[in-house]
Amino acid sequence: MSDGFIELRNIRKVFSGVVALDAMSLVIKPGEIHCLAGENGSGKSTVIKIMSGVYQPDGGEMLIDGKPVPGMTPIGAIAHGVQVIYQDFSLFGNLTVAENLAMNVHLGEKRRLMNWRRTRAIAREAVDRLGVELDLDAEVASLPTAGKQLVAIARALMSDARLIIMDEPTTALTRKEVETLFRIVRDIQARGIAILFVSHKMREMLEISERITVIRNGRKVAEGPTGDFDEASITRHMTGSDILSEPYVWTPPPGPPPVPRLEIRGLTVPGKCERLSLAIRPGEIVGLSGLLGSGRTDLALALFGMVPRYEGEILIDGAPVRMRSTQEAIDAGIAYVPEDRLTEGLFLPQSIKRNMLATSYERLARKLVIDRDRAEEMTQGMVRAMQIATPTAEKPVMQLSGGNQQRVVLARWLLTDARVLILNGPTVGVDVGSKAEIHAKIRELAQHHGLAVLMISDDVPELVQNCNRIVLMHRGRFIEDLPAADVTEETVSDRLKTFT
Repeated sequence: MSDGFIELRNIRKVFSGVVALDAMSLVIKPGEIHCLAGENGSGKSTVIKIMSGVYQPDGGEMLIDGKPVPGMTPIGAIAHGVQVIYQDFSLFGNLTVAENLAMNVHLGEKRRLMNWRRTRAIAREAVDRLGVELDLDAEVASLPTAGKQLVAIARALMSDARLIIMDEPTTALTRKEVETLFRIVRDIQARGIAILFVSHKMREMLEISERITVIRNGRKVAEGPTGDFDEASITRHMTGSDILSEPYVWTPPPGPPPVPRLEIRGLTVPGKCERLSLAIRPGEIVGLSGLLGSGRTDLALALFGMVPRYEGEILIDGAPVRMRSTQEAIDAGIAYVPEDRLTEGLFLPQSIKRNMLATSYERLARKLVIDRDRAEEMTQGMVRAMQIATPTAEKPVMQLSGGNQQRVVLARWLLTDARVLILNGPTVGVDVGSKAEIHAKIRELAQHHGLAVLMISDDVPELVQNCNRIVLMHRGRFIEDLPAADVTEETVSDRLKTFT
């Protein structure tokens, strides 16, 4: 008999003839932190949905406490103590924290009228049990991502959970917020509750888990104690190959120093950032990092014309420009890839083609009629250049993996003949294979096309590997400008910690 709380044995799942899981086996022991790793499309989400009763397996069996559980349903999974915290947290954004936490209790008691005093008491008990501070009267939609996550965890603990499955829980968190989450995860483990941590971030897997299971193309390819793995071995198991990358080195051309492609002088956004000065030359990739609220995104928005009431100067190729709108920024050659591509960067129900051409239709119009042949040529050229995995550009962009979605956003801006590329979290939510390919494309754009790139990221290894310089920002000001060749990941991380 297995010593696991929940066990999958030789699970098989097929969708429309496509095998999503094949002979998949997994054991989660009581009170352990287990990491399930794999690239996008490897089958991680299918495993979660089978364990939580959303999908029924086409073969194999699931056991809980050593007993087979056929026909598992979501309600049955919750009754057995299985709770899932999905990436979207499944919260009611227009309700308060207290209402979200108390709702399941009220529904279970079949109450017809809301008892507000009891609602607050239930919510207060849930928050206290988690050991965090949350404003019970705040609307969930107004909370930062880390706050929403805390609400979701508190709600899961209210249902006598024995296993909490966290699906990509650190995707949109800063390093400080990740450390807070890990502290909470260890506190939960200390109560005997198991955690299945689903991720493709290798450093976090190695830091938080006790055991790691790696799947690729629906099959388990590696499993064992965390001490048996390192980043290289996890990457090899996830992708089937070794991904090696040398740090990017920008070499200025011979002769006089080139005119900066992008330069800011004394740029101030009232209440957000002040007196910022920075120059990025053609071919340079400059990293920007800082804690949440440091002003880094406010700077990006000002450069992209979304904060017209700024002070100071912005110059493109030595010529002063005024960014009073996004159209003026686009006309000046600035492209901006936002951190949240799903809500800010893409039209999800629309096709790959329409997303790519969203900023190019004016140039494609001839006497108010779109040049369809030219549009098709541009789209197909970008699909090939960006290596977007799709049989057709008419496919809705919502059906692509995170890495391919990010390529679509990049392609859109490259079609505008951009000279400056601002990337806010360029590989957030992207698996390790796609991440390496996107980094390679960014380097190519800088090195061979002369773009000036401003890469904003919390991922210190990403910055050290891909940038010439790393600028650290705190409370609206640039604190340090560090040559990437002279620093290590630990140096940058330690410096950022001093800002807390």
